[in-house]
Amino acid sequence: MVGITSYGAYIPRYRINRNTIYSAMGWLNPATLMPGEKAVANCDEDNISMAVAASLDCLNGLEREKIEGLYLATTTSPYRERQAAGIVATALDLRPEIRTADFTDSIKAGTTALLAACDAIKGGSAKRVIACAADSRLGKAGSAQEEIYGDGAAALLLGDSGVIATLEGSYSVSYDFTDHWRGEEDKFDRTWEDRWIRDVGYTKFIPEAISGLLKKYELSIKDFAKVVYPALYVREHAAIGKGLGADPGQIQQQMLATVGDSGVASPLMMLVAALEDAKPGDKILLASYGNGSDAMFFQVTQEIDKVRDRRGIKGHLALKRELTSYEKYAAFRGTIPIEKGIRGDEIAFTQLSNLWRERRAVLALYGSKCKRCGTPQYPPQRICVRPDCGAIDEMEDYRFSDKKGHLFTYTGDSLAFSTSPPAIYGMIDFEGGGRYNFDLTDCDLDSIKVGMPVEMSFRRKYADPARGIYGYFWKAVPVQA
Repeated sequence: MVGITSYGAYIPRYRINRNTIYSAMGWLNPATLMPGEKAVANCDEDNISMAVAASLDCLNGLEREKIEGLYLATTTSPYRERQAAGIVATALDLRPEIRTADFTDSIKAGTTALLAACDAIKGGSAKRVIACAADSRLGKAGSAQEEIYGDGAAALLLGDSGVIATLEGSYSVSYDFTDHWRGEEDKFDRTWEDRWIRDVGYTKFIPEAISGLLKKYELSIKDFAKVVYPALYVREHAAIGKGLGADPGQIQQQMLATVGDSGVASPLMMLVAALEDAKPGDKILLASYGNGSDAMFFQVTQEIDKVRDRRGIKGHLALKRELTSYEKYAAFRGTIPIEKGIRGDEIAFTQLSNLWRERRAVLALYGSKCKRCGTPQYPPQRICVRPDCGAIDEMEDYRFSDKKGHLFTYTGDSLAFSTSPPAIYGMIDFEGGGRYNFDLTDCDLDSIKVGMPVEMSFRRKYADPARGIYGYFWKAVPVQA
């Protein structure tokens, strides 16, 4: 029995109201345009950091040592040639004896990765594979893409035991259909006209895939508790369901007004939302869009109640901070040049050879724990730092990334360059022992105080596009009640 054994999601904490975008563009009647808000990745977030966050939510309380594969779907990887899935697997502290792969170049890549993970388990080459999808797409200022696109990620753990939703079948259609595209040198998404995308793309491919699945397995649309599929257009999303014969209550609502369209992550995020409310026995139909469509259907089992403690979609929707400045939004997205000053011009990136040697300490946040006195220490030490111990070479590996902490002390630095000044960093005391100085993110100086709880978040530390180098490390995020 192959299917989903756990789920997780991530939505960036920052949201921008679309009226803020419309006002900056000088549009006089924003009420006629798309309502609501969209999720905005912080200046230190990208598809890799969001995939790590969603996967951590998915793996909460589970043994990472048993994961045998990680597939990452994205169309917005910072690298043309460096496997993003490998970075995510290292940050998650997965074993090196696993299979990793990137799925890209189509916004249906999320379901393609999900199907590939299920096929690997069915074929016996793996027992547990995590499939994650994350995107952070850019639209030009004032474009419909800027208005619609939002950032987010989802992760699903697939296996053959402890299954919360069994994969019962699938059906796919594939077409070389050009509606959205980006060339090798393009920073922004390009698009053909809306009627073409709407009338030939969404309203034909998704129904074709779903109808093919229903016919293949002799099912009716009425058999499903939830039918999940994305669409850029609100009216067409409802029309697709109506055309298939589904009741409005069966259709999983999109998150266009709260998150936006998150590309490859959209259908998987909607599936996570459906699973959060699912009951044992429910059938869920999932379909994607992009150069065709993948349709899959799942049967929810009694195991579903064992994963209700995930932050998921609901938890992340509740944790938000409004981004009230369009200029700051544009700075976060890198769509306007920013004066970095003398201190920000030269980026001292970690030498790649040193990063390889210290990859567990840097990317997986591994320190050491003294076998003699039990004191955790970061970075890893040969000699115990505890004055009354001083043991030499009596250390074992110790992971800090999943430990909660408290802010011991902090400072705001207005001289150091920051896209969202001032730069904030502080000393973190970890529960169970250990202390280190980290950058703080997703907060402002007035909102933090000594003693407040924090959790670790994998973020982009620096970016040097001229060299094609992007560095990652862990930062501290204040825990919101």
